[in-house]
Amino acid sequence: MPKIRRTIRYARPRTFKQKAIRHTLHALIGLGAATLYYIGFSFFFDTPVEYELKHSTDRLRDEYAKLEARYDSLMCVMGNVSDRDRNVFRILFESEPYDFDSEYEAKRLLSYEASFGKSNRELNIEMRERIRELEKTMARLADSYAKMQEEVDRAGENKNRIPAIQPVINDQLTLLTASYGMRIHPFYRTLHSHQGVDYTVPEGSRVFATADGRVRETASRSTSGRTVVIDHGNGYETLYSHLLAMNVEKGQEVRRGDIIGLSGNSGLSIAPHLHYEVRHNGLRVDPIHYFFMELSPEEYQRIMRIAQSGMQSFD
Repeated sequence: MPKIRRTIRYARPRTFKQKAIRHTLHALIGLGAATLYYIGFSFFFDTPVEYELKHSTDRLRDEYAKLEARYDSLMCVMGNVSDRDRNVFRILFESEPYDFDSEYEAKRLLSYEASFGKSNRELNIEMRERIRELEKTMARLADSYAKMQEEVDRAGENKNRIPAIQPVINDQLTLLTASYGMRIHPFYRTLHSHQGVDYTVPEGSRVFATADGRVRETASRSTSGRTVVIDHGNGYETLYSHLLAMNVEKGQEVRRGDIIGLSGNSGLSIAPHLHYEVRHNGLRVDPIHYFFMELSPEEYQRIMRIAQSGMQSFD
């Protein structure tokens, strides 16, 4: 039987270079596997730091939403209170008139644009400061209303002697065409001080007393035509000019809403209308601020804009 020869080969020992390459490949493979594991873990799971940051952001977002809702509610209440305060406070304390231009809207728009670049934390702090300021303002307004209520309680029945309605029926608020202030004179075509308001009503329209009082004067004048002046006490007087007819006599007691005459075109007048004035302590004041009894804040703003849009008076 023939013998089979087996050749035994011995592996050559690896060189240092081969060992280095092998270890490097293993290290790179391990590093790649660890990187892939970290990416996959990070994609599906949050690290403790990320988890805390995300939940902190969620808490800030929820708190900001609550503060924003509270802020909007306070702004709504404050707006209503401010409108009422402007209407009533002017009558009791003769404060300066205010306008309705777009300056506030422009400031609010700039404030919104500036808030876009702020972080949630900055917005949260700013919102807290605004709410604190609003709460302080609300407290001041509440104190102001308490003082006004005391004044009204002390006034008693005298509150009916404060002019508080329009002298004609003006439901749509469009009949008032010339307001208090510098207006163009219809005859001289120059600016002059128009110290009342003009209503362009049809001739023969009813004219009402705007508060309780006593008729101080009924006269026919060359400029203002047939005129009725009512003394309401408390330093208040009202004047109704260019009437077609006068339904009251000097010394007669009238109540708010009584018909004292009919509108006309008497005296120096360019067209049928009623010229109405309010005087307080001898000074003529803007009658529009004395319509608070029948106008809502929105209607008050509207009639202010309508009146300020015209520069032509009728007398």
